[in-house]
Amino acid sequence: MGEPNRGTSNKGASNRDSSNQSASDRGPRGDGLHWLRLAVWAALALLVLLPLGVILFRGAQPANADVLTDPDVLAAAWNSVSSAAGSAALATAFGALLAVVLDRTDLPGRTVLRWIFLLPFLIPPFIGAMSWMALLSPAGTVNQTLMALTGSTGPVLDIYGGGGVVFLLAVHSYPLAYLVISAALRRVPGSLEEAARISGAGGLRTFCQVTLPLVRPAVVAAFVLTLVANLSDFGIPALIGLPERYTTLTTLVYRYLASGTVTNPLPAVAAIGVVLLVLGLAAVLMQRRLPGGSELGGSGAAALPLQLGSARWVVAGLLWCTAAVVCVLPLLALTEQALLPAPGVPLTWENLTLANIARALTSGGALTGIANSVLLALGAAVACGVLGLAVGALLTRTKHRSNTALDVTAMLPQALPGLVLAVAWLLIAPALGIFNTPWVILGAYVMAFLALVVQSVRAPLESVPVSLDEAARISGAGPLRALGDVALRLSVPAAVSGAVVVALTAVRELTISILLVAPGSQTLGVVIFNLQQAGDYNSASALALLVTIVGVAGLSATAALGARRTARTRFQKGK
Repeated sequence: MGEPNRGTSNKGASNRDSSNQSASDRGPRGDGLHWLRLAVWAALALLVLLPLGVILFRGAQPANADVLTDPDVLAAAWNSVSSAAGSAALATAFGALLAVVLDRTDLPGRTVLRWIFLLPFLIPPFIGAMSWMALLSPAGTVNQTLMALTGSTGPVLDIYGGGGVVFLLAVHSYPLAYLVISAALRRVPGSLEEAARISGAGGLRTFCQVTLPLVRPAVVAAFVLTLVANLSDFGIPALIGLPERYTTLTTLVYRYLASGTVTNPLPAVAAIGVVLLVLGLAAVLMQRRLPGGSELGGSGAAALPLQLGSARWVVAGLLWCTAAVVCVLPLLALTEQALLPAPGVPLTWENLTLANIARALTSGGALTGIANSVLLALGAAVACGVLGLAVGALLTRTKHRSNTALDVTAMLPQALPGLVLAVAWLLIAPALGIFNTPWVILGAYVMAFLALVVQSVRAPLESVPVSLDEAARISGAGPLRALGDVALRLSVPAAVSGAVVVALTAVRELTISILLVAPGSQTLGVVIFNLQQAGDYNSASALALLVTIVGVAGLSATAALGARRTARTRFQKGK
């Protein structure tokens, strides 16, 4: 009797193991999952592996060694690294300060302040640069007022040059540092701080000796992320640095491609792209080698806020003033320039006009740019939504030896400078027959923004109970059918949210578009940049203002819906 029972038991265990891996690649060809995995790998090979492989091959040729020792390239490389590192340090320090004050103290008005300080994160950096140019232009209100007060004959404040580049890069990257550090602060177990309090430590000592050491990895991660992002920015160095001959690698590549000063720019561009690729990968590897934050479990009692006492109103006043100067005044200056007929015209009710907005929206170039940007953004959103959902499903709902490589391949472009991605597609476009067409921009968009959707669907896919897959399999569904009917269907809202973020990001993108643009395929960001470069500041400001309003509204609504969906999921789990 014992032997049959053991056989039955083993058979039952085998069935349980089979159901627990209901969406794994088992059986002949995985019952459809095998072909899904092959299709995903084929898409990633075309969109990620091929461009990066070509840029590594072309840029690492021995003949390009002379390019890397060119004085202009060396100077641009130094400017890129120094401005990116300096701005990342400033952004991380300010983001950490905001995270502590806004999330861990009893400061009044924290919710409104948090939204205001996140405004630069919702605005493209090149539009932010235009806002500061409008604010601190020689004919602007600020400089005119300071000149009248000081008796100076020239502008008192000047945003142009290396210092302005570092400052504006920091302004537009500190929200990213804040979000990373703030998330880590929320995950610090309150029980640890409570134990320190019970042991007699005060609030400040507990925070310094318990909380801060736990979030140190997040601070390092914030620094690396902002460093990589600032290393690849084009708009701010182009608008703020070039007028003072401050050249970075991104603006140098643009000059090589646009000015015709180099007979065959592709080898030089590829070599510079490899340099940026190496710098970006070195930053990511440096972050991974540092101690992780696995000790942050997020369980236990909620952390007690730091009591600011009588200083809370002083701190609140300082933060409100800072938010007004850094986040609000530049946008008001951009609005002023968009509503005035010409630069230098006094700001009066009689001079306000909507003619700039009407002219900008009805011009042929603007209409073409808007149409191209909308089509490319929608195409990238759909492609990233479908491919990102498939990648997320394979990573979270299946067990396969290639999952790690699949994860790295899908997420790697997010850690690379946008210039590298643009140069990679510039190199492979002729071979694919899409050179000087919108398709090359679309391919670069999908490569750059795929990780946004993968990140959006991970948590919803992981939260789907395995029992639902088991029920589908018991009802006769194959692994692919069970995956599609259960996990994928429940995660479609998250994929749609990620796709919306991709669309809103792509429609305002500049760094990739400016290098891949062709006649008739200019995007909205390129149109605004060209208007600014041509001296039509009022029309450029009008278009930039509209893009800012749409972007802030769209991203805010998407974030609110995502937060509401997360709260509803947690409530349902609690029940």
